[in-house]
Order: sequence, then C-alpha cells, then structure tokens
Amino acid sequence: MKLLLDANVSWRLSEALAEHFGMCAHVNKTDLPVPAKDSTIWDYAARNGYIIVTQDSDFLNFLETRGYPPKVVLLRTGNISRAKTLEILLQAKPSIEALDKNDYGLLEII
Repeated sequence: MKLLLDANVSWRLSEALAEHFGMCAHVNKTDLPVPAKDSTIWDYAARNGYIIVTQDSDFLNFLETRGYPPKVVLLRTGNISRAKTLEILLQAKPSIEALDKNDYGLLEII
C-alpha cells in the first residue's frame, strides 16, 4: 500500500507511517512543485498508485467528479497534534487496508 500525505498533513509522519503501511511519501518530498495544486497531486497519486491522506475536502470534490483512483483518506479531525494524527491513522489501519482492497474510493476519519 502506498500513502501520499497532502501538504496539510505533517511530513514528519511519513517515516512512522511507512513502517506500518509499506510506503508513505509527502507531497513536498516528491518531484511535485511546492506548493502543488490539488489537481496536480490528484494526477500524481493516480499515476503512481497512491492513496491520498488529507484534511482538504477539495479531494472529496475530485472523487465525486472524477472517480477513483486515487482513493482518499479524508481526515476530519480538525487541528490536532502530529502524535494524535499518527495514533488515529494507526487505529484506522484496518479500514485503510480495506479501502485499498475494496471497490470504494473514500474513507472519512472523524
């Protein structure tokens, strides 16, 4: 499984998440421009087999209009610490794995 963290998710989570999910990159640590437009991130994730992890509901709009891939994990947790974000994503690992394997494109984490 490959996760792509959007700019609104800390890049510092990449290494810890990679230990649990296989591969994790942050948009600012790819060859995408900084800042990258949401549409550019969407296309990059689709081409490279990533699931986008974001707090940006604009990706929900892309999912509704373009379909998937890529799939999206939408964090609706508000402004929380990096440690809490990591904890939430690790608790949601079974659901994220199911998203990766099943025929739906969105996982909302509240």
